[in-house]
Amino acid sequence: MRVVSIIVSLAAMAAPLGAQQSVVSRAEHVYANIKTLRASFTQTVTNPLTHSDVTSHGELQQRIPGDVSVRFTDPAGDRIVANGKVVWVYLPSTNPGQVIRTNLDSSGVQVPDVATWFLDSPDTRYTISSAGTATIDGHATTAVTLVPKDKSLPFAKATIWVDDDDSLIRQVETIDTQGLKRRIELTRLTPNATLDKDAFQFKVPKGVKVFGQG
Repeated sequence: MRVVSIIVSLAAMAAPLGAQQSVVSRAEHVYANIKTLRASFTQTVTNPLTHSDVTSHGELQQRIPGDVSVRFTDPAGDRIVANGKVVWVYLPSTNPGQVIRTNLDSSGVQVPDVATWFLDSPDTRYTISSAGTATIDGHATTAVTLVPKDKSLPFAKATIWVDDDDSLIRQVETIDTQGLKRRIELTRLTPNATLDKDAFQFKVPKGVKVFGQG
């Protein structure tokens, strides 16, 4: 009886793990067939040191892999552009008169590229566990937590909420090594969307100083 109980217990542990990997595998398969992505977003950054939340809104455009454009509507005028090699960070709401230009691989900027971050060989790059279920913007989702095996990644833990119907990622949350939490909810999510022609171009505004590499 004891042997049977152990086998049953092991089977109960294995089933959820298989389900979690299945959720991620389905999303991986879907995003492999997505070339462009367009969505509105709400981002909330929680700082555990100051016990403060900062919420922003805007539009995300992405050409997979590597090209990401973030235009903020609140605070209006803020922008982040990554063209696969270089990242431009222009945040006049907090740092007026300057823009940061740096190499993508050394910037440390968390550009919300879900396809590259979470769905590139997830089984080997992360330890995957269940994070429950939730309804995001009217969509039933299953959440999984991803703990990086590669400590060079810019977060210590991530949670993604995957749509139960179409396997699109509806929400992302990352926590860095300092405890800073960043949650991004994606709405009006359109895969293989038409993007703006200048989505991944950044023109330095007149009078703005450029800092960084290159």
